[in-house]
Amino acid sequence: MLLPMESSKDRSQDKRTLLSVVDDDESVRESLPDLLREFGFAGQAFSSAEEFLSSGCLDKTSCLILDIAMPAMNGPELQQELKRRGKEIPIIFITGQRDEAIRARVLKQGAVGFLLKPLDDDALVAAIKTALQTT
Repeated sequence: MLLPMESSKDRSQDKRTLLSVVDDDESVRESLPDLLREFGFAGQAFSSAEEFLSSGCLDKTSCLILDIAMPAMNGPELQQELKRRGKEIPIIFITGQRDEAIRARVLKQGAVGFLLKPLDDDALVAAIKTALQTT
């Protein structure tokens, strides 16, 4: 479960407590939770959108860190599936490819962040803070 290193009073409005990472790249799934821990967070990593959707973590997730390009269901498709299901989880998209059209589309559809890999630590933490303030 994710709890930032803040007092519970600072997070009292946040009823959910989990950051979920969805990325088909194994190195990201292994390194990103470690990075999150360094910044006082913990999370759960998933190799695909389908694995995340079937995990039981859907209703517990405070913020979703989501890769754009994945086989089967990609990041923007998962974003739409969550909307279809009525799940309002703040999403930070991560990608290795600069694509302004996709960036504009996912942000217009409600994503709170769009970061390029390799991730900048400060930008990631800022995006997570923004996401947690929206829940």
